[in-house]
Amino acid sequence: MAAFLAADGGSGGSGGPRPLTTDEANRLAITRFRNHQAQGRAVTITVPGAAGGLTVTGSVDYRRKVGYGVVHGTGRDESGDGLIRWTPTSVHIRPMADAPAHAPASPPRSGWYDRPLLSSGSALDTSLSIALGLGGDRPDNAELLPQNGAAWWGREQVDGRRVDVMAGPSSPDRSGTAGNVRYWIGSDGTMYRVRVDVDSQPEPVVIDFDTHAYVPVEPVPGTAPAR
Repeated sequence: MAAFLAADGGSGGSGGPRPLTTDEANRLAITRFRNHQAQGRAVTITVPGAAGGLTVTGSVDYRRKVGYGVVHGTGRDESGDGLIRWTPTSVHIRPMADAPAHAPASPPRSGWYDRPLLSSGSALDTSLSIALGLGGDRPDNAELLPQNGAAWWGREQVDGRRVDVMAGPSSPDRSGTAGNVRYWIGSDGTMYRVRVDVDSQPEPVVIDFDTHAYVPVEPVPGTAPAR
């Protein structure tokens, strides 16, 4: 089965937990596949940080595994503001003194700086990697999810939509991580919010979907298209 996200840290609840019903397990099993079926989703990624957080507003293409958007500092200086494009292995950044609320549909042709995506030590890169991992090309195994610790935690509303809050299972290679990822899932399995506790951060990463119009992700000029 495709691995669900897992991260270190505790997490609070909102009414649960209790075992998943068959319907809930089925919806949790298809929620990442729904993102892949949609090809791409508009996202707002809230990145925690002790010195002030970051917010990435953009789009993720779940078939090509690439994201693109604009990053703004929150409660900190604006030196890191600008456009950002990322893949599972690389990050392209274009600093901007007055970054727009939304990234232009066609990336600028110059001013980009490239670096590897860090696997640890960066809350931003961890958040970007998590966002890319929320799509899968096949459903997960609904029968195994409850066996590995997935559970129902409550019902809430996200932008007027009634959703179920479900805790994800333990990672296959990291026992004891069940519940460190929460999914806000609609009646058809659509993912509307994800919250992930990460190492060394006081607050979780939060990814909200459909916060603005989805814009297809175009290649940064001068870079190879993601495959």
